[in-house]
Amino acid sequence: MNLLRRFVLIGTIATVVDVAALLWLRQRLGWPVPLADASAVALATAVSWILHGWLTWPDDPSQRFYRAARPYLATALAALVVDVAILWALVALTDPRKAWALVAVKIPALGAAFVVRSANYRRVMVDAVRSDQRRPRPRPPSTGRYRLSVVVPAYREADRLQHTIAVIRSELSPIAADGGLEVIVVDDGSDDGTAEVARAAGADQVVVLAQNRGKGAAVRAGVLTAEGSTVAFIDADLAYSPAQLARFLERIENGWDVAAGSRQHTDTLTVVRAGRLREVGGRIVNVLTGVVLLGRYRDTQCGLKAMRSDAARLVFSHCTIDRFAFDVEVFHLVERYRLSLVEVPVTVVNSSRSTVRIVQDSVRLLTDLIRIRRNARVGRYELVGVEERLPPAI
Repeated sequence: MNLLRRFVLIGTIATVVDVAALLWLRQRLGWPVPLADASAVALATAVSWILHGWLTWPDDPSQRFYRAARPYLATALAALVVDVAILWALVALTDPRKAWALVAVKIPALGAAFVVRSANYRRVMVDAVRSDQRRPRPRPPSTGRYRLSVVVPAYREADRLQHTIAVIRSELSPIAADGGLEVIVVDDGSDDGTAEVARAAGADQVVVLAQNRGKGAAVRAGVLTAEGSTVAFIDADLAYSPAQLARFLERIENGWDVAAGSRQHTDTLTVVRAGRLREVGGRIVNVLTGVVLLGRYRDTQCGLKAMRSDAARLVFSHCTIDRFAFDVEVFHLVERYRLSLVEVPVTVVNSSRSTVRIVQDSVRLLTDLIRIRRNARVGRYELVGVEERLPPAI
């Protein structure tokens, strides 16, 4: 049974318990409305707590809410007060004598209580995600043949890929000399000889996708091929200079699971601004991602990110989004798997090339966000066993 159905089932059972208990206590035993309703809500809350403990997936962020007694009970108490107050007021106004009439005035009370629960539930979840992410969690070092792997997704980049690889090797030469550097180019179904140029330019690995699938698919293929203990990805246009990856690597080696570049960070330097269309597109993304993400991220779409290798494999082995919204899915999985995350300021020189199409990309983004929500509900992101999880913090 998927997550949505579990929530619906548990909510239905708790509601039936609430209404049935109210009718029994009020109609059969003659208890006063406030006492009968408060007792019924308390009983339904207890049933909900027990059922969620049995049925809610351990890896799902919502489990944190149901395991934490204090916020759960605080939310239940607030909902109880609202439920009782509204029902008491409606009973005073309508004086229902029949069971069906009492149920009719109970419905608005249930609706108001649901709103209270939902609002507080999201607030608690936001606090839980922030708590998970706000500090590094030193774990046993991740293993790898290289100290750093850099994944470069490329689509029709034959004209500048040789320069891109040369700059990466030049600016990251200190890392190459101290632990090793791996450069991976993923040709996303190009028809201009991108893969051949990458090989000639000295990429350590060249992964070729048979057809153009999107940046998300290309990054995923590269990350899952990487052999470094830290894995990063960077855009082929070098809007972000590769030298900045040294700061990302430092964050990962200091205990952070994920380091994400942020163009909105207060210390970020924008040398060349993005075009108007790209800025508008970025604002649309920031608004829509609130549908999926609980964290308050300043920038989900920055093309510079790094992860410890085991975290990267964990996240990208469960990714399903191939195109524009893949970054949002990555952030969602970081939240779900309780990984620590630090936002890193960047220096950005925006490229004159742009493939942004406001209408088409907005529609595709919304479609992908719905898909992410659906994946979460049906268990697509569920962790199967202990072997999929990261080692515990030291």
